[in-house]
Amino acid sequence: MQLVYYAVTLLFFLFIYSILNWGLNLQFGRTGILNFAYIAFVAVGAYFSGVLSLGRPVPGSGQTYVLGATLPYPLPLLAGGLAASGLGLLVGLVAFRRLRSDYLAIVMISLSIVLYDVVTNYVPLFDGADGLNGVPQPFAGGLHLNANSFIYVFTGFAGLVALAGWGVMSRITRSPLDRVFRAIRDDPDVVRGLGRNVFRYQMQSLLIGSFFAGIGGGLLMEFVGAFNTSAWLSPETFVIFAAIIIGGLGNNAGAMVGAFAVPVIFVELPKFLPQLPGNPGLIPEVDNMIIGVLLIVTLWFRPQGLVPERKVSFSKLVASLPGRRPAEAEPQAAGKEVSGG
Repeated sequence: MQLVYYAVTLLFFLFIYSILNWGLNLQFGRTGILNFAYIAFVAVGAYFSGVLSLGRPVPGSGQTYVLGATLPYPLPLLAGGLAASGLGLLVGLVAFRRLRSDYLAIVMISLSIVLYDVVTNYVPLFDGADGLNGVPQPFAGGLHLNANSFIYVFTGFAGLVALAGWGVMSRITRSPLDRVFRAIRDDPDVVRGLGRNVFRYQMQSLLIGSFFAGIGGGLLMEFVGAFNTSAWLSPETFVIFAAIIIGGLGNNAGAMVGAFAVPVIFVELPKFLPQLPGNPGLIPEVDNMIIGVLLIVTLWFRPQGLVPERKVSFSKLVASLPGRRPAEAEPQAAGKEVSGG
């Protein structure tokens, strides 16, 4: 019975990290946005989902936060996704108009550090370093679930959310919008020269990916019932980047394979293993080293990842942009080849 419990919990994290991977894969893998603050968007979704489920802070409880409310589920989850997209809107309006991709990466890292320091040190916002805890379990009251049955029910719900996320991403990646995303990833100057508003498309990718980050963070908050600043340090973003690179950039199946290969196997599964006497932190440290080695080996021997994208010539990709004729794009894109899917 305990083995089944562990398996269901790992299945839940597979669903969560698949959702998170799809969001970052859209931004980085398909549009070329180096969002090194991705975990901050996950945190925003988690915090907003939590405070909109907890209600008003109880005096004397030792927990303080803003925007306390008790919204019917799944409104807190949707609010978490929208809050993460709202942060993406603010960041994109400032960053995309002025910065190249390399400078954008530096801004994203700075954003993550600033948000971390603000939340940690300004306790009235989200209870500082202690974070939120005691978040009520969705469905537990209405369905009269105990702690064990809640895990099975909520894992099923997370699977439905992941299935919906797969459907949305599949529609996007088969649409003309995705062709513009991939063209921007490989040569934004050509796309800009063809009259496309690169800023607008980058904003769309950032907002959609941030919404997925917020939904993943909200589900995680509601499953665990707690969230604090130790859960969104830079290594968390590194794990998600490693997952989509090892799984295969630019395609949804690769992102899901990466979710299983990296976060589930090397991050979540070891938490169920017995700790080594005298050195309880050894297993997590070894896991981090293994992830780093896997990433290096993948980039060296199989840079396309475990599930590679289908190759498409850059000239055909640009020529297929909505509203363009093939003859208009070929002279500017001759000789280039990129990944597509």
